[in-house]
Amino acid sequence: MVSRVKTVAFHGIEAVPVDVQVMVAPGKVGIQIVGLPDKAVAESRERVQAALHASGLSMPPKKVTVNLAPADLPKEGSHYDLPIALGLMVALGAVPSDTLAGFCVLGELSLDGMITPVAGVLPAAMRANALEMGLICPAECGPEAAWASGDMPIVAARSLIQIANHFRGTQVIARPEPAIRSAPANLPDLSEIKGQIVAKRALEVAAAGGHNLLMVGPPGSGKSMLAQRLPAILPPLAPRELLEVSMIASIAGELTGGKLSDRRPFRSPHHSATMAAMVGGGLRARPGEVSLAHRGVLFLDELPEFSPVVLDSLRQPLEGGESVIARANHRVSYPAKFQLIAAMNPCRCGMAGEPGHRCPRGTRCTSEYQARISGPLLDRIDLKVEVPAVSASDMIRPATAEASETVLARVRAARRAQAERYAALGLPAETLNAHCSASMIEDIAMVDRPGTQLLHDAAEQMKFSARAYHRILKVARTLADLEQTETVQRIHLAEAISYRVAGERLAAAA
Repeated sequence: MVSRVKTVAFHGIEAVPVDVQVMVAPGKVGIQIVGLPDKAVAESRERVQAALHASGLSMPPKKVTVNLAPADLPKEGSHYDLPIALGLMVALGAVPSDTLAGFCVLGELSLDGMITPVAGVLPAAMRANALEMGLICPAECGPEAAWASGDMPIVAARSLIQIANHFRGTQVIARPEPAIRSAPANLPDLSEIKGQIVAKRALEVAAAGGHNLLMVGPPGSGKSMLAQRLPAILPPLAPRELLEVSMIASIAGELTGGKLSDRRPFRSPHHSATMAAMVGGGLRARPGEVSLAHRGVLFLDELPEFSPVVLDSLRQPLEGGESVIARANHRVSYPAKFQLIAAMNPCRCGMAGEPGHRCPRGTRCTSEYQARISGPLLDRIDLKVEVPAVSASDMIRPATAEASETVLARVRAARRAQAERYAALGLPAETLNAHCSASMIEDIAMVDRPGTQLLHDAAEQMKFSARAYHRILKVARTLADLEQTETVQRIHLAEAISYRVAGERLAAAA
């Protein structure tokens, strides 16, 4: 007799159906698992045998063969424990043979028969719902799985005995309810920052249009403080964005207690991060920081301290909105539409350009330090601002800065205007000015006559690249949206160009 249980394998954030076939037949006693299992799957035979024994079931003195079909698809992870165990329970008569036909199963087993959480439950639930199937998963992952559909059957059990009793009718496991993590109530506020009017304005523009931002200034000028306050002026995730972000977090195993969050991701990796940690990779091609920051913010503090190879690996995700990990035997793609916020000192000693400071190395200190960032990467950053040191008089003055709540209202209004504009053009409502194509921005950024002349003169004098030209238009379109005007005016273009000037100086050094 061959019993069959459905489960999934993960390819990126996509869940691929896998058929777990269990056959008990005469032969050498033991469990043999075939179908390209990795080490974690091969070791599941020990966990399954111990869990069945702890649940009061004894293994038959026969040969047990487990086939994971399709056999040419690599199987990775510990979530195959539960489907293998349930297939054995069906073969032993502990679970009715027809009860598991409409369910997809995943979960890891402990030696005492308890079911422990695994990564990837949300993508598995989405796939099971698309196939019009139910889901059997660990109890801790039930609230996560419930987001896939409001009416699909979900059995979130704590042990093998609970599953057996549930399908026999002696114990009913209630369907879990979707859970969301409450937003933190003490987010850092913009009103806490004194001075830095230009930097705070650039931060607002970046939040409104999804633009990349680079802040350059001496140590202690407030660059990191500004970046940490960006989440407070970003609107929460839309329902579609929430599922996209949560599926990546589920694959990475970062959903605590199965609860989703509508806060936009804010990732801040250390400058010692490797390329695999940044863009994804490793033995199982896991998502990297750029994918974990999808629909959110990737903050790179001390930008030149990152490896130049790691920084240049960001160019393709920044341009295409996805991270493609290619290996000899497979190719995986993860979404990576993130907003890059970076901060750096102007030179190695950090004090270049400060009044009264003279570096003993001269201009070499600045040029060599800034040259660690390539010109093509700088060309992909829309806003570059200088963040000067805050004087003592700025600290003494009474705080009159705007609160994050006030800035958030303007950002929401600007994003609402963009959503209406792009929805009318047939694009997703979450599209921002920074995401639209070069041909489209020329159509939607309607520039008045004085603005056109200014843009022409600036392009001739500063020798803008084609990418720089279109990014200036995108920033100007965002500035017009913040003022709720349909036409991009000369003042909007002048401000957008000013954000590009500092970047041109950096690019010359690079």
